[in-house]
Amino acid sequence: MKKQIIDKLKQNKKYLNYLRENSEWYKYLNRNPNNYDLFIKKMKEKYKQRTIDKVDSFIDSVDLITKIIDMSN
Repeated sequence: MKKQIIDKLKQNKKYLNYLRENSEWYKYLNRNPNNYDLFIKKMKEKYKQRTIDKVDSFIDSVDLITKIIDMSN
């Protein structure tokens, strides 16, 4: 694996954890460093770090608060 890719992976523990959990990515990243962006995309999908996931989480929180307020009245 190229040094640049290794350095990028070491900067974020979630990247390393995902790489350890999904070891097939070692092969993909070794063969083609351009797969790094795809790796990040898949990691964000799994750990729910995409923007849409954050929005969904916020909506769920607001919905929960609304239900709690309605129950107390």
